[in-house]
Order: sequence, then C-alpha cells, then structure tokens
Amino acid sequence: MRIVRFTLILLTTVLVVTEAATQERSRPRAREAGVIVGVLQPGPLNAITDVGGVAVGHTTLIRGDNVRTGVTAILPHNGNLFREKVPGAVFIGNAFGKLAGSTQVNELGEIETPILLTSTLNVPRVADALIDYMLAVPGNEDVQSINPLVGETNDGFLNDIRGRHVGRDEVFAAIKNARGGPVDEGAVGAGTGTVAFGFKGGIGTSSRKLPQSLGGYTVGVLVQTNFGGILTINGAPVGRELGKYYLKEELSSANSTTNLSLSNNPDGSIIIVIATDAPIDHRNLQRLAARSMMGLARTGAAGSNGSGDYAIAFSTASELRIRNIPNARNQKSNVTLLSNEAMSPLFLAVIEATEEAIYNSLFRATTVTGRGHTVEALPIDRTLEILRKHDALKR
Repeated sequence: MRIVRFTLILLTTVLVVTEAATQERSRPRAREAGVIVGVLQPGPLNAITDVGGVAVGHTTLIRGDNVRTGVTAILPHNGNLFREKVPGAVFIGNAFGKLAGSTQVNELGEIETPILLTSTLNVPRVADALIDYMLAVPGNEDVQSINPLVGETNDGFLNDIRGRHVGRDEVFAAIKNARGGPVDEGAVGAGTGTVAFGFKGGIGTSSRKLPQSLGGYTVGVLVQTNFGGILTINGAPVGRELGKYYLKEELSSANSTTNLSLSNNPDGSIIIVIATDAPIDHRNLQRLAARSMMGLARTGAAGSNGSGDYAIAFSTASELRIRNIPNARNQKSNVTLLSNEAMSPLFLAVIEATEEAIYNSLFRATTVTGRGHTVEALPIDRTLEILRKHDALKR
C-alpha cells in the first residue's frame, strides 16, 4: 500500500509542478526582465546548481481549497552524505524559527544530510522522514545517530498548516527527484504557500562566479521567502510606489490602530541556503552566511521580531569532505584553505546572489488562493515601470 501511495505522490508532484511551470513561463526571472544586480557575473544557470554536484528537488502539494504547501530538498552532492559530510555553518539573523539540527552543525562544522525546507509545523515530521531516508541509504546499516537539517517558514495564511500534510512520502519524493540543472522557482515546494512583502513569495535562486583572477569560485544561493518590509529592487522603492508596505496604515493616519493586514505585517521568515565550491571551512562559511543578511537587507526586509532569518552555508570542495570511515577522523588534513583576505570577493558574491534570489522568488511566483485568501503575484509590468522611472533597469 505504501508503494502505491508513494507512486501517487510522485505522479501528483509531477502534474502539479508541470502545471506550475506552464503558468510561470510567462513570468520572467528578474535578470530576464532587465534587473541586473551588482557587478559580478552569474553562473550559466544563475542558480545554486551552478555549484558542481548540488541538486534541488521539490514536492508541491496543492489539494482542494486549503492545502498549499510542500518540501524542498537541497543535496550538496549525490553520494552518502553521512559517510562524506560537507563543511557547513549556520548563521542566525533572528531566531524566531525552527531550524532543526543547527546546533550540531555549528558545534562540529559539518552537514551530514540533505537540507530540507518546509512549513513550520511540519519540521518534526520532515526531520523524522529524513532520518528514515538516511538510515536506509546503503552503507548506513550501523548508524545510530543522524542530525537532520530542516528549516521552515510559516505558510499558514494560504495553507492548512495544522494539517501537517508533508510526510515521509513527500520527503522521499523531493530527495529522489533532486537534480542539477535549472531550478523551479516561485510557488513550488516549500514556497507553495509563502508570502513576501505582501505579494506571493516562494523559492528563488541565483549564483555568482568569480573571475579566474579571483579564484574562479562559484557561490550559489537558494531562498524560501516569507517575510515583510518595504520592497526595494535595485534601490527603487517598488513596495512604496505599489502602495503595499510595512507601516503604511500607521503612517497615513495619526489615529490609526495597529493594522494586521497582510501587506502591513513584517513577520514571517526566510531561509537562505548557500553553496560554494571554494575550499573554506566552518569558520569562513559562517562569515559567508552572515553576509547574506546584507543581501536580504538590500531588498527592504524589515527584520521584525517575528521573522526567523537563517542562513545555511556549505562547501562542496571534495578535498574538504569529512569521511566517516574507520580511522579517517584521525588523519590530518593537508588541504589549503582560502585566507581571510581571499574571502572578500566571496562575500560580495553571496550578497548579490541573495538579493537576486529573493527577487526571483517574487518575479516567478504566481497568484495563489488558499484558505479563503488570495495573495497576488508581484505585478511585473507595473514593477518594471517603477524600475524604469528610477533608472534601475539595464539600458
């Protein structure tokens, strides 16, 4: 019976993602629309998968009138992550969130499972399923401890969050469907029911590749956006001119009371996942993750009390893998790490890629209705008019 249900989940996922992809083809990515962020060049796909070996998979759940949720899996490499862990770090901008597994990552400086993103109340269920998945990986038959790394944002405005609809089958499907290449963005996977700046948010990705003179390294970012503020694109006050931004009502009337409308609420969260092929360890990965918050700030995020802002960074450099085999942990590493001074170009790369990934999550998302609410997609034409007015588009 479980095999039949898993097959149905896979089929449903394919149908939903195909439908979403068809709807979103008419909505360009930010760069395609002329929004050129920063000075560094993106990788060929302008996605986290520009970092060699990284794969992304989604399970998107759209059922009836109330289920608008899902799970997104990011795999640092296609091998056994428990036996070949990657250097990793977590940086916390604001800790109003549930990032399972973060303390061990920062204690040991390593990541040993795929990174999964989902809905707030689904974190325990997704973590449990991820443990099931890792225990079943060939070679892990004697494993007695797994540190599942699972992040979340709250999609309860559009989704029946209390139903906790993401379980074992959905998690297995996302991991098994993970691929390199182009990444589906917008209202897919963990971003199916999320909201950003009062518009439909979701999954977004971007990358930057340093020139050979700076090492030729790639930094890729994937975001799950679900937060508020005053949307700013390339410095242009888009949210203000669209009339949808945090504190609008309070500032328009001295007698106004606290307004909890969607566009006026800064709460929510963002998960930022950062991959790089640069040979850097936990300490500099944490410094890299910290800089992603500067990219978040550029977009006009309010950094509210109720926003969980987390960044997870890892290196795919094969020479840095922590191999969990007999006597391996007693071996000394002869790897040459990047110096502190060499980090500065990577810092700029992650700032630019984070900013653009957030824009892509908005540009690619489509309007979604759920639980009696409708969250409109960012109006592309009007947004581009505002950007032209403020000279924020490529000529």
